[in-house]
Amino acid sequence: MKILLLSAYDAESHIYWRQGLVSNLPEHDWTVLSLPGRYFSWRMRGNSLSWAFGERATLEQPYDLVIATSMTDLSALRGFVPQLASIPTLVYFHENQFAYPESKNQFKSVEPKVLNLYTALAADRIVFNSEYNRQTMLNGADLLLRKMPDCVPPGVIEHLTEKSLVLGVPLNNECFESTNFDVIKQVRAVQKRGLSSTANKTGLPIHITWAARWEYDKGPDRLLSVLRLLEKRGVDFRLCIMGQSFKNSPQDFEQIREEFGHRIDHMGYAATKEEYLAWLSCSDIFISTAIHEFQGLSVLEAVAQGCIPVLPDRMSYSEMFSEEYLYACDKDIEVEAASAVDVIIKQIDLISNRKSITPDVAEFSWEMMAEKYRHLIRSVAGEGPCTEKKT
Repeated sequence: MKILLLSAYDAESHIYWRQGLVSNLPEHDWTVLSLPGRYFSWRMRGNSLSWAFGERATLEQPYDLVIATSMTDLSALRGFVPQLASIPTLVYFHENQFAYPESKNQFKSVEPKVLNLYTALAADRIVFNSEYNRQTMLNGADLLLRKMPDCVPPGVIEHLTEKSLVLGVPLNNECFESTNFDVIKQVRAVQKRGLSSTANKTGLPIHITWAARWEYDKGPDRLLSVLRLLEKRGVDFRLCIMGQSFKNSPQDFEQIREEFGHRIDHMGYAATKEEYLAWLSCSDIFISTAIHEFQGLSVLEAVAQGCIPVLPDRMSYSEMFSEEYLYACDKDIEVEAASAVDVIIKQIDLISNRKSITPDVAEFSWEMMAEKYRHLIRSVAGEGPCTEKKT
């Protein structure tokens, strides 16, 4: 099958997903077009223009299926390139613009939400990486349309609901494999040099890792509160903070570096994927403080490497993990931090007594999910059991 894959805002998680598709479903003939994950407003509104008049020869090739990310302005692209209008199309929602927490520095515009809605309507099938993502998109679109003054056709949300489903981003096989021994040794050496003078019940500090984009929506202010409370309650811990930083990353990260330098083994972007996985493999607990997350790939990768997750009971986490790994969310950051620390201490006790159990996330592996993606692709393209393709 000849498939055109469009990634209009090719951020890290989008790259991860599309590369996984191509490498794990090699039976298809893939053509990939992507645009850099930067200049968000221009990319959202301009991707159809960039492609239609910059990649026209590629777009006008015959394809059996188009797979596009939700950042793609699909309705406009199909208008610019009429050949695309007759090709079955699947849109994958890594995120939706209806559930983004608003920053005080953001320009508030309804346009990204409208573009999400139009792209969903222009597709034959829409796929979400979590039920949380799906529901916030459908509910948000419903609320938006209810605010419109007139001429809103009936049944829009019902139509979207009928053609939607949930299928997560699979984890690459390397996440379930033993990490390079030499890299593990290097990480262990760093951890050993950083051992603190005090010790917990095991005689060694607990190793805690946090990994996400260094932006406000990943809750660095909440992480700072958790760390302060751990210190106050006398928990002996070592800290690894990973993720992509930016020019305007929140000042909370510098505050963490200043206050907890004596606890930090690593802080910054991991140079290689092997190093990243090694830090996860050498950690006891992985904590998320995110206020915005649609699936949580870093959490799943950490758990696949043996970490115990400590996660907020919001967003998609309650779909994937039982309550023993979740802490209670609260508008008061200090109250939420206290709940997170309670869960951490409880997990430390279980680890100390060798009673901790790492959740099984094998269902998110490509080994388990490849056939689901194959079935989806065949059905949308008209070759599956739902609609046999006529010859």
